[in-house]
Amino acid sequence: MVIGLLTFGFAPILVRLATDVEALTLAALRTFFAALFLIPFWLPKRVPLKQLRENGAKPLWLIAAGVSLGLHFSLWIWSLHYTSVASASVLVTIHPVMLIVAESLIFKKQFRPLVWIGVFIAFGGSVLLGISDDTQAGQFPNALLGNILAFSAAVIFVVYFLIGRKIRQHTEWIDYVFYVYLYAAITCVVLSLVWSGGWPYISGMALLVGIALAIGPTIIGHGSMNYAVKYVSPTLLSTLILSEAVIAAIAAYFIFNEIPAALSIMAMLIIMTGVAFSWTRRIARKNVA
Repeated sequence: MVIGLLTFGFAPILVRLATDVEALTLAALRTFFAALFLIPFWLPKRVPLKQLRENGAKPLWLIAAGVSLGLHFSLWIWSLHYTSVASASVLVTIHPVMLIVAESLIFKKQFRPLVWIGVFIAFGGSVLLGISDDTQAGQFPNALLGNILAFSAAVIFVVYFLIGRKIRQHTEWIDYVFYVYLYAAITCVVLSLVWSGGWPYISGMALLVGIALAIGPTIIGHGSMNYAVKYVSPTLLSTLILSEAVIAAIAAYFIFNEIPAALSIMAMLIIMTGVAFSWTRRIARKNVA
């Protein structure tokens, strides 16, 4: 998990190096290479879809997880074309707050008042971050659009995470990640072709970045998380992923000289505070039926 979290932190840095191609194209390259590189490891141990269905892992759920992951990658990479690395990283890693809302609405879990205070604080910080970034018309004139895309990517990631939690109870790691990355790749390739109206432009740098994203953040990063989600609470894992924002912001400062505005930094701190509150003793002893 430690190595996986480190690769997450450098994902936005890699994306920023390949902004000469469409975001959907880079997402397609990332997922295509991820599925391709997993084939030699998947083939010797592969389990047919029919057997997975009998084990309790329905193929439709695998498709839903793959499509969700593909949409998540596409929206998140797209957001980095419009907003700063720090803002995109903070907003896309706000999963814990969203998971709390999902668990409350879907699974009828009861949370302490302090948890809901954290939810509202984090949400308020997200709104403030969007507004404050949009007022900085210099380096990122469309920062609000980028922040909305990053926030949307976080929402879809929650869907993917909850589906993955369900499927991983009935599948081995390699079967799960291969099928999910395969369906994610199909989703991203189709989106890229539709958006470009044909075969998209692919630069040499984009190929290198796509390979790096596939090996690092996708196979090692998401792969370690997909392995752990069978044994660890998805909310705990998503909380650990918050380290991505810190690593990415520091790296962006030294590599791209990206320095967020004072109001943006304040908004990021508010978001982090809200997430911290939402995690502190978050679930009451009993669930509400």
